[in-house]
Amino acid sequence: MVSVQNAAPLAIIVMGVSGCGKSSVGAALAASLGLPFIEGDVLHPQSNVDKMAKGTPLTDEDRWPWLTLIGETMAEALARGDGIVVSCSALKKIYRDHMRAATGGRLVFVYLDGSRDLLNARMGARTGHFMPLGLLDSQLATLEVPTGEPGVITVSIDQDIDAIAAEALAGLGRMLSRGEG
Repeated sequence: MVSVQNAAPLAIIVMGVSGCGKSSVGAALAASLGLPFIEGDVLHPQSNVDKMAKGTPLTDEDRWPWLTLIGETMAEALARGDGIVVSCSALKKIYRDHMRAATGGRLVFVYLDGSRDLLNARMGARTGHFMPLGLLDSQLATLEVPTGEPGVITVSIDQDIDAIAAEALAGLGRMLSRGEG
């Protein structure tokens, strides 16, 4: 297996709907790889955070500036010769393609997949997050599952964070050994 650490710098987006564990898994992956981690939610303009906190789903118009900023942040890291891990819902293929273009294709997505029941339970148990449980259905309706897209590793969230991160790392290693990513 090719070592992920010895590969050319790569941007990694940990993606999925709210409650899937993007932040926890992203932080664990970044720590394992010795890369910086950026919580994508901190890049949202305050207007988006306020809108979601009120239970109002974001529109494409709301998301584009945020997605562009994430793409620029990753591109800047890659231009410096650094890898980076970012959490981002990346719900639609057009969003993922936008970020692939921003990174010159040097981007891998780790898609965290889970049942609605598990996501609902996780969202209901967390505290201090601006995203209300009521927006889960909106995100699930918006999600275009990335099956068949290039540079995507799908990992089930029906396990603990360490196991999810380990499975994602193994998938990255396999992908890099095949010359992808």
